[in-house]
Amino acid sequence: MPAPFRSVTSAVIPLLRDDIDTDQIIPARYLKGTQRDGLGEGLFRDWRVDRDGDPMDPPFVLDRPAMTGRSILLTGHNFGCGSSREHAAWALMTGGIRVVLATGFADIFANNALKNGLLPITLSTSEHAALRDLLADDTDATLTVDLVAQVIRMTGDKTIDFEIDPFARQMILAGTDQLGWLLERSAAVARYEADHPVRYDTRSPAPVV
Repeated sequence: MPAPFRSVTSAVIPLLRDDIDTDQIIPARYLKGTQRDGLGEGLFRDWRVDRDGDPMDPPFVLDRPAMTGRSILLTGHNFGCGSSREHAAWALMTGGIRVVLATGFADIFANNALKNGLLPITLSTSEHAALRDLLADDTDATLTVDLVAQVIRMTGDKTIDFEIDPFARQMILAGTDQLGWLLERSAAVARYEADHPVRYDTRSPAPVV
């Protein structure tokens, strides 16, 4: 799991397309492994290089020098649609992205993202338009995404509140996942099991009727 996440301040990567599916985020040929190592190389690979492996001209947005080190992605509607590959969230995280802003996410992608410490924030159309206008005026404008306060701070005093599942928020703030949360409570689980003896041994053969 990634380190605990409380807030991030970053300029924005603008990828203003709708219906970006998981095969575009991480092509299927990168799904053979079960580790995150190297997945950053495959992030949006087919949009970054041509069939000969040469960089696209003009370069894809992530490959522009000004985008180096940015960790907030602003995209369109229905981000993460398509197949339910967890590698999509892994690739984005490995590529340095911690927050994705969109007007809508595919449900499975959003769940995978939250379980891996990637923060998907759903914006209203007016909020999305405000961010687009901000970037149109200043491509290097920075945002602060504060998970503790559940607010996006823009230039000046402008803010956008956002909602997130409370349990997922707790996990991301702690830098853990559901299994880690459960393992931290091993002593309480053991006490419960001691206080509630097994009434039937599920390992024994089924009774003959």
